[in-house]
Amino acid sequence: MKKIAFLIEIKDGQVKPACLGAVAAAKDIDAERIALLLEGDAAQSLETLQSFGIQRVVEITTADGPIPWNADQWARAVVAVLGNLNVPILVGLASSQGKNILARVAALLDAPLVMDCIDINLADHTAVKSQFSGKTVARFRTHGEHHVYGMRPNALDPVPLPGSAHLETFETDLQDTGITVLDVQHNTADHVDLTEADVIISGGRGMGSGDNFDILFECAHQISAAVGASRVAVDNGWVNHPMQVGQTGKTVSPKVYIACGISGSVQHFAGMKTSGIIIAVNQDPNAAIMSKCDYAVSADLFGVIPALTRKLKEIS
Repeated sequence: MKKIAFLIEIKDGQVKPACLGAVAAAKDIDAERIALLLEGDAAQSLETLQSFGIQRVVEITTADGPIPWNADQWARAVVAVLGNLNVPILVGLASSQGKNILARVAALLDAPLVMDCIDINLADHTAVKSQFSGKTVARFRTHGEHHVYGMRPNALDPVPLPGSAHLETFETDLQDTGITVLDVQHNTADHVDLTEADVIISGGRGMGSGDNFDILFECAHQISAAVGASRVAVDNGWVNHPMQVGQTGKTVSPKVYIACGISGSVQHFAGMKTSGIIIAVNQDPNAAIMSKCDYAVSADLFGVIPALTRKLKEIS
């Protein structure tokens, strides 16, 4: 039977929902689905993972305990597991962490790597990703003993596939890679990761200033949404570059994308066109975004967003 491994990421002690979406890529394949965990308590994640089709959960550790964060050492540990279990296919997220590890795994295995996939056919080793600022899509077929794919977060919805999974531990020895991690600093801000958010509220030129982004953060807080921005807002210094959505920023696929005061340039649209529902709030009815959205609100965002926030507070 074919074996497929999924690199699982943990946030706040829970399996990231986007990882469960990646697992859905194998829902119709007769294969053993294996989850690889390098962080958190694998036993705590067992119930969730087996509810979405995982049949085997492997906690990767050392004789002294979990492997401290080090992308090189994590990648080598993953390669060791794939070799030990004879697994030819690895699927992870094209997240910050995933990109850091999957590229190293592919290099160590001398395997083909396709990142930011919006769909994967694991039966015939093909992957689909957008090209040319989202104007078209390309289908890649990989060849070799191993295949490594990075799924765009939220590109696939999780599909419940209840079953049972068994938990096992794989102990590996740490190797000196020449790289030492001195400190890991986490973002303590109460913000949702853009690439994994179900709902994103973004602001553009129409926001007028960085201070005005506070109304977006207040609204986003009510629905656990992420706040994004157009390149104009970043270039003007209103917000930091990690918030930028678009061709030169982050590519996102939320269920709902709310564009506030954003004109809708080709470059920005390339970064969010795969959103489930696009809502535009703009005073200019002729703005490009108004013809590319599912719902258009031709009004002042400084009236619409605060009103939405008040209503959300009433029903929360």
